[in-house]
Amino acid sequence: MESSGQQDPAPVPQLRLDELLDELQTRLDAARGTRDRVHSLLEAVLAVGRDLELSQALRHIVEAAVTLVDAEYGAMGVIGEDQRLSEFIPVGVSDEQVLAIGNLPTGHGLLGELIRHPHALRLPRIGDHPASYGFPAHHPPMHSFLGVPIRIRDRVFGNLYLTEKRGGREFDAEDEAVLSTLAVAAGVAIDNARLYAQARLRERWISAGAEVTRSLLSGSTEHEVLDLMVARASAIAGADLAVVALPVAGTEELAVRIAVGLGAETHADLVLPLSGSFVGAAALTGGLVVSADVQRDPRITAGPPRWAGLGPAVAVPIGTAGDGVHGVLMLARAAGRPLFEEDESGPLAGFAAQAAVAMELAERRRDSEQLALVSERDRIARDLHDLAIQRLFATGMTLQGATRFIDHPEATDRVLRAIDDLDETAKTIRASIFGLRSRDTGPQAVGLRARAVAVVERAAGALGFSPALRMTGLLDATVPAPLAEDALAVLEEALANAAKHARADTVEVALDAGAELVVTVADNGVGLPEGGRRSGLVNLAERAAAHGGSFAARPRPQGGTELVWRVPLG
Repeated sequence: MESSGQQDPAPVPQLRLDELLDELQTRLDAARGTRDRVHSLLEAVLAVGRDLELSQALRHIVEAAVTLVDAEYGAMGVIGEDQRLSEFIPVGVSDEQVLAIGNLPTGHGLLGELIRHPHALRLPRIGDHPASYGFPAHHPPMHSFLGVPIRIRDRVFGNLYLTEKRGGREFDAEDEAVLSTLAVAAGVAIDNARLYAQARLRERWISAGAEVTRSLLSGSTEHEVLDLMVARASAIAGADLAVVALPVAGTEELAVRIAVGLGAETHADLVLPLSGSFVGAAALTGGLVVSADVQRDPRITAGPPRWAGLGPAVAVPIGTAGDGVHGVLMLARAAGRPLFEEDESGPLAGFAAQAAVAMELAERRRDSEQLALVSERDRIARDLHDLAIQRLFATGMTLQGATRFIDHPEATDRVLRAIDDLDETAKTIRASIFGLRSRDTGPQAVGLRARAVAVVERAAGALGFSPALRMTGLLDATVPAPLAEDALAVLEEALANAAKHARADTVEVALDAGAELVVTVADNGVGLPEGGRRSGLVNLAERAAAHGGSFAARPRPQGGTELVWRVPLG
């Protein structure tokens, strides 16, 4: 049988075929893994892009990064104005571990390396890097490390830190590429969230400004408007303390008139020098000043240490240096809290301008009210002079002319006394006209009569009843201002003594201005104690002696005490 002359094909070795199949499977698995990872990366980019609240966006970015590179721990560090970490958001560490570790990182060591050199950094062991100096107590062990910066336009916003790749493996170049891609998407998402936050912040400032404007137009007082502004500014800027300091007339100082928040009771009424204080720096420069630590601010060079417990602060003048600074608004946060960013402090200048408008409007309102008051007083003075005094004078002349027709001596005497009373009444009205036309300001602008009534009314609260008050003579016209001040001080001291010691149920007060000013305070109490303290009475006697007068304290026949204070007039 003839052979066909053809040979059977050589069989492919089974081992070679298995190797090819394994390699193909490996490449398929790698392609599938790459596809899944790209899909996960796209999902992460879409997820972080949906967040408009900045705090939520930051945490979601870290969580996505941990998942993408299969890390056990992750964190984001936000870089502040001082090139340190102003915020640190950890993932994978429990709240109990965070409390045990203590203060969160601020940007030293290896974390600071990415701040100083914003480029991707991948390490098999953290401890091998020269910038690493170990972990604090209670910190979980970490070995492998991967960090990438997050940029917003041309500025580094912060850094992503990933540590401890699961399974004891090291982060590879693909992990770095994935994380860098996520960082680019994170920058866009953070920028959108920040723009949204800025828009909402501007909306809150505009709303607060409108509320202040409504308060101004409704006629609220200057202090009420400033209280409202402090409350709104503190809430919007997230301040722990808000103060308003106003200039002290005739000095180079500012006094804190409003303080709300942390340690407000210790900062209220604080007096600060214009030169050598943080608040004074805002007043002198006429612009906004910011401090990372107001306790240690280099502009504070005068006075004892102050602003205990506070850290970041911002101060802005109320008004401008050209138009005159009406005061300073200062906001501060507790020590350790984030600095005031430009987005937060920028609107303060416009908001403080509202305070300047409030104070200016209040001043103009006071001037207008004072002008209206002066005009009304002039009108009353004219009416009294043109009508009341002329009628009294005419009545007196009529009575005086009628006396020659009266035959009874007693009737004549009574008519003459009535004429004298009319003359005395005319003198009193003339003194009132003089007081109404006075242009003085301050406490002296109110006459002795009105101020004596106010002293007696205040004493009623301590006594438990209202004292009787009688005033005669030209008190407002003939008693000079220094003597009136002493007379009022004597009256207050005498009524205070009656309230403390007399145990009386009636008190009678009399002020009389003739040839001398006489102040009398009498009560029906227990009388002066034998050998008791008389320091208050000595003060009254000294005040009388200073004006060439006298003072006497004596018992009343019907019981009680009578104090008589006399000073010559003229």
